[in-house]
Amino acid sequence: MSHPTLMPIRLTLAAICATALLHGAPALAQQAAEVPLSYSNGAFQPSEVRAPADKPVVFRVKNLDAKAMEFESKSLRVEKVVAAKSEGVINVRPLKPGRYEFYDDFNEKARGALIVQ
Repeated sequence: MSHPTLMPIRLTLAAICATALLHGAPALAQQAAEVPLSYSNGAFQPSEVRAPADKPVVFRVKNLDAKAMEFESKSLRVEKVVAAKSEGVINVRPLKPGRYEFYDDFNEKARGALIVQ
């Protein structure tokens, strides 16, 4: 049997979940644009990548170096450490057209850009 004071909380949570599902359904159904990148010898390859506007973006970063790197972007609002000799997946919200720069936070000379059109 439920505690009577929990009922309003459960109803509120149910309403929040239902609203999120209703309003989030188009975004969930939207296919993400995959952006493959490799990181080798302290540099991103390619250094400039492209993605369509208004679609989620998934970066697949293969770190081929023998040390960890940190994919970071203030404009994309993401950061992720990718261990040596491994792959990291970075999910990014749908973006408006523009240029979004990223870099390795452990080696700020390693820079790249995402061009969204």
